[in-house]
Amino acid sequence: MVVRVCVAGATGWAGKPLVERLLDSKEFNLSGAVARRAAGQDIGVVLGRSPVGVSITASLKEALATPTDVLVDYTSPGSVKERVLEAVSRGVRVVIGTSGLTVSDYADIEAAATRHQVGIIAAGNFSVTAALAKHFALFAARYLPSWEIIDYAQAGKPDAPSGTTLELAEELARVRANWVEFPLEKTHGDVHARGASVLGTQIHSLRLPSYVISFETIFGLPDERLTIRHDAGAGAAPYVGGTMLAIQKVMTTTGLVRGLDRLLFT
Repeated sequence: MVVRVCVAGATGWAGKPLVERLLDSKEFNLSGAVARRAAGQDIGVVLGRSPVGVSITASLKEALATPTDVLVDYTSPGSVKERVLEAVSRGVRVVIGTSGLTVSDYADIEAAATRHQVGIIAAGNFSVTAALAKHFALFAARYLPSWEIIDYAQAGKPDAPSGTTLELAEELARVRANWVEFPLEKTHGDVHARGASVLGTQIHSLRLPSYVISFETIFGLPDERLTIRHDAGAGAAPYVGGTMLAIQKVMTTTGLVRGLDRLLFT
């Protein structure tokens, strides 16, 4: 069965190469493309190709007038939740590539997915190597009691910490409680200098030019350290493969699955 896919953020940094891959695939069919700035134009023409017969729409509602199996969202933190809930209410499965959603947001999204009996796969990072870095960090946490995370991204990234590191911190908390030797509330000076606390993990977010998306989990023991780090290049290609895998897997998923590593190691 050919899977019909709508991409929100179809002309964006990650959405554009994903649309290119979908158009060249025999397993998937691009059913819709959402992008406000290019609304009304053929997505093929906008991408520098021949017309493909798919007009870009300004809203998801317009896009879903065409039968769709899966919505992939690569947009912005402020609008993704509304689109996901709308898609789910219509029986459309969803792959969320947009970061910035909160624990509360995901609770609402999971409840909707369960209520409508559809699948949602969300990941702060759809890079396979980033998923491996997360997996190795979770394994290390079984044996190493103390860690902190450094989250790097471009200067203009609006959300902090990143969805990648939020997801990692939440998973680390399920492995074990992080041991913090000196209580944060007794910090001399500004406690915010110790980073943001996410379920017991301190995350330090850097936002500077020349970074794309990187993160490192640092584990400390007396006289030794272990650092597990992932660095992304300037292009979005590493995220396309993981997103395509998620589109395949979401067709047999019910409820919410968070993290690409869940797809790699289950």
